Amino acid sequence: MVRFNENNEIIREEEYQAILVGLQLNEDVSYSMEELSGLAQAAGVEVLGEMIQRLEKPNSATLIGKGKVEELAEMCQVMEADTVIFNEELSGMQLRNLEEQLSVRVIDRTILILDIFAARATSKEGKLQVELAQLQYRMPRLTGFGKSLSRLGGGIGTRGPGEKKLETDRRHIAKRMDDIKKELAQIKNTRSVQRSRREKAEIPVVALVGYTNSGKSAIMNWLLTMLEKEDKAVTEQDMLFATLDTQQRSIRLANNCEFILIDTVGFVSKLPHSLVEAFKATLEEIVYADLLLHVVDAAYENYDFQIDVTNKVIDELGAGNQEKIRVYNKMDKVLEPLIDASGDDCVFVSAKRGDNMEQLLEKIKKAIFSTRVRAKLLIPYSRGDLSSYLYEKAAVFAMDHREDGTFFDVELEKADYSRLKDYDTV
Repeated sequence: MVRFNENNEIIREEEYQAILVGLQLNEDVSYSMEELSGLAQAAGVEVLGEMIQRLEKPNSATLIGKGKVEELAEMCQVMEADTVIFNEELSGMQLRNLEEQLSVRVIDRTILILDIFAARATSKEGKLQVELAQLQYRMPRLTGFGKSLSRLGGGIGTRGPGEKKLETDRRHIAKRMDDIKKELAQIKNTRSVQRSRREKAEIPVVALVGYTNSGKSAIMNWLLTMLEKEDKAVTEQDMLFATLDTQQRSIRLANNCEFILIDTVGFVSKLPHSLVEAFKATLEEIVYADLLLHVVDAAYENYDFQIDVTNKVIDELGAGNQEKIRVYNKMDKVLEPLIDASGDDCVFVSAKRGDNMEQLLEKIKKAIFSTRVRAKLLIPYSRGDLSSYLYEKAAVFAMDHREDGTFFDVELEKADYSRLKDYDTV
């Protein structure tokens, strides 16, 4: 098991050795199991082996069949595993039955993801969102939880509210959930005020979205470096869910065009519904964004699957119709060129080497500043406020002080031009 310090560096506490278990019904679960292994490693768990059972329908008592449970118990004993991680979400009864028959800690994919989120959330909002998701998950499972939540010590699934689970009744949990929702509502109101200010100032928003570890933070940092804002860099690491808290950076270009760049939490298949619900207040920034940069790990063999998962979450959030640019990242690792992605809404980059990052920036500018118009304005000296506004907010190509006022050759928003068109010299 691991924890993370303030620099998001791993602090290893104790090792867990786990066997992964998957249930295959209709579709292939090989990719999902590979991902589960990555999640386990991200939580500091050593994966000893895995088991997959094919069934027509899940076993209501133990998810997998009786024979497989016996086989799994033997595997745990032979491999000296102390944990079993199921790829499917388990009910409280299933958790209890499996722990009784296996005599080891049993957790599921949801508990694992929630534990990773609990370890890495740093902001007050992030911690509240994760705690809410944990409580929403555990509420219907109070009577079924066994060893995984009965221990007062550390361990996967015991972080945060889980440490007191057995002595906390439903009424207490419900009250805590209500308190968290009120706190999150207050934070949401603050964000709404900030968003209203941005909209009033007509500052567009660009949101980075995509699968976890696709390179969203790396792309944000490269753009900041290009604009000499390295001191505003965000945390980036080659691991699942390296960053959870939404990061915002103001980007001002050479022509005075300004936009807000937002780095959002990454997605993953089978992302717990409770987690999506808890993070909706944060993720709704995606809904209000003027442009989405859908970052894809082009070096990953099954990137199409990751694209589908991301699109599904975006649709669930209500942002399916937002304008998007698909950014195929990690092209430095791609051996063969991509042949199934082309067009103005795609760009192929390497945030590691900086390949085509200028092209990406140009596409962003074209997408969010297409409403700007070029104009030649003569502003009377009596309206120095307008001259100051243009100098600060518009892209000024030429300026000349004349007898009857200050001449500007500028590019500005249509809304600004509508207010200033009486000063147009054309």
